[in-house]
Amino acid sequence: MLKIRRIYDDVLPINREILKQVQQILRTRFNAVPEEEIEQIGEKLRNPFKQRFRTILLVAENLRRRVLGFAMVLHEPVIGFCYLDWIALAGGKTGGGLGSALYDRVRGEAVDLEARGLFFECLPDDHERCPDEALLRENRARLRFYERYGARPIVDSGYETPVKPGDTCMPHLVYDGLDRTAPLRRDFVQKVVRAILERKYAEYCPPDYVNRVVGSFQKDPVPLRPFRYVKPEAVRSAVEGRSIEQIALVVNDKHDIHHVHEHGYVEAPVRVSTIRKALDPSGLFAVSPPRAFGEKHITAVHDADLVNYLRRACAEMPEGKSLYPYIFPIRNKTRPPKEPSVLSGYYCIDTFTPINRNAYPAARRGVDCALTAAAEILAGRRIAYALVRPPGHHAERCAFGGFCYFNNNAIAANFLSAHGRVAILDIDYHHGNGQQDIFYRRSDVLTISIHGHPKFAYPYFTGFEDERGEGEGEGFNLNLPLPETVDGELYAKTLSRAIERIAAFKPLFLVVALGLDTAKGDPTGTWRLGARDFENNGRMIGDLNLPTVVVQEGGYRNRTLGTSAVHFFKGLVAARVKAAEQQPAARENMHGLRWRDTLEPQDPERIRRLVTVTGFFNPEEVDVAEELVTERLAKGEASGYYFIMAEHYGRLVGYACYGPIAGSANSFDLYWIAVHPEFQRRGLGRRLIKETERRIHKAGGRRIYVDTSQRAEYASTRIFYENCGYRLEATLKDFYAPGDGKAIYLKILK
Repeated sequence: MLKIRRIYDDVLPINREILKQVQQILRTRFNAVPEEEIEQIGEKLRNPFKQRFRTILLVAENLRRRVLGFAMVLHEPVIGFCYLDWIALAGGKTGGGLGSALYDRVRGEAVDLEARGLFFECLPDDHERCPDEALLRENRARLRFYERYGARPIVDSGYETPVKPGDTCMPHLVYDGLDRTAPLRRDFVQKVVRAILERKYAEYCPPDYVNRVVGSFQKDPVPLRPFRYVKPEAVRSAVEGRSIEQIALVVNDKHDIHHVHEHGYVEAPVRVSTIRKALDPSGLFAVSPPRAFGEKHITAVHDADLVNYLRRACAEMPEGKSLYPYIFPIRNKTRPPKEPSVLSGYYCIDTFTPINRNAYPAARRGVDCALTAAAEILAGRRIAYALVRPPGHHAERCAFGGFCYFNNNAIAANFLSAHGRVAILDIDYHHGNGQQDIFYRRSDVLTISIHGHPKFAYPYFTGFEDERGEGEGEGFNLNLPLPETVDGELYAKTLSRAIERIAAFKPLFLVVALGLDTAKGDPTGTWRLGARDFENNGRMIGDLNLPTVVVQEGGYRNRTLGTSAVHFFKGLVAARVKAAEQQPAARENMHGLRWRDTLEPQDPERIRRLVTVTGFFNPEEVDVAEELVTERLAKGEASGYYFIMAEHYGRLVGYACYGPIAGSANSFDLYWIAVHPEFQRRGLGRRLIKETERRIHKAGGRRIYVDTSQRAEYASTRIFYENCGYRLEATLKDFYAPGDGKAIYLKILK
């Protein structure tokens, strides 16, 4: 069985293996290709600025992940064209339809990218320009193949002009109009040719040659060579199908055993069937059966006591009966209650999430579905959807509630985190307290929740803006609570803030906790989102261009559930990766950066952690850094120490400490400056220096002194100060230790 799929990067292990096979095909089939160019394919996939094209790699593989052929396309979104750089089959095989399948996929991809044309080069097929008979036969076969699609060489131009004297067999530029019938305009072709020659052949084609070739296109419309091998009426120029990769759909096949019949219990089996009924006709999904995963993936995020309790308590419940928690003791881990009717309150956070015989097996199968969806992503799929119930995002490490027993999205995120950073975006109406609790002290998983404010919305006690994470997780939890009345416009503005934070985090994977209870009329929500809003939200999230696992959470208005889901996924799939239209800024714009100069009680510990993690200071120096903060908190301005704290979404990522020099008129000391390793070489150190200088200048300071060691390992520090305008004023030999002198730098403020 053959499958053609797009490879987006070389980050996943499966993609790295595929890329090795592609590179080997290039080496064996095209021995004239420089090894450097072959090795750079991965970088080109990750970095669209490598050639100022976005590189698109399509591979044809069998079930054993063996690459049978590939095509590499360069996309130029501003001019609006695609360039077929390579198309090759393993072992040089022809026939069997593989080449046609790959080229059909290339054409579909180009149409999806709204390209005005597909261009590529083919060696000439006439004896005068290519006297090698064997090569001539190959060239004719190749041009015959493309003519079947209506693609023909552009004529009456200087594109075939030799770059250097003696160059022979110069290629044609071939144009495939795809499903467009409009004439090929001269100004468009001139832009295309200039882009190809200046970017792809930058090291080979000098500027005067490029200008001559571009200027050689005089006719408008630009003529194509008459059909030579195929009768015009036999051409199939229409694009057969599109290149959209289907979403892996993993449905909990055991969800319906968990059916609570009590009046008003809205978390019912009809939710899944309603969504599934709407998804099936869309053609966007390919069903993937759930796989069984071990319990270790659950206990990696949930306390084993909770897991064991749920398994045992559910198994002991009589068929058709439910136990609802009604007593909630202050938890004492050494003295859990013995009475079953009371014990449930020890593990639960509310009175409406029951223990019954089928809750555990249904929730356990939901975990399998979420992990199956995550495994699909690791296998190369771009989007996977776990359509599950019961939901999971209210399940915390040691507690269940909110209809939730196991936190499916957190389990999937933890599974993916073994391969790189993960962001969880919770767009349910209610706060995602579960994943916040689970990842609150971790920095490898970013948790974001957009939800109704806890002053009126469940779960009431979490979801406030000042909950930003603790310890290593400081700054990696973002809550965006909203008022009771929210329309699509306000929601989109808030979602853009969440997306901005995700982009700054630079995750490898995205997990979306999809709540459809944000829709107008949902019995558990108060917002007014409609179908178009869900589609817009999906498109905004899709523009992140991340491998994405979507896990179903809430949504209880059955009349609109399916419509909301379909429109969300239409937007997610329709989102196109926007290639930047200009080179990236030289200095990164760090969103979410906040400055403050008032210290807080937790700052001594935070600064100690920051200074330690830099790995640059010895234990004695770390102690001194903490002492200065403590002294400032105790004595205020009388301490003589002033601080500037740089926070990134609430996380301390850098700071500076300075103060006036006693007995001087306008001189200050810069005592400390430290930047978290993740923010080094991103301009934060320079910004800290400038903020410090601005404050010193405002306080009347005109001279700033800074001391550092003369040891070799401090060379980068000395260079940093010099690049910021500080000049070496004096040195004190053997000041710190024999052979370790003090270097004193000075900057005069004007």
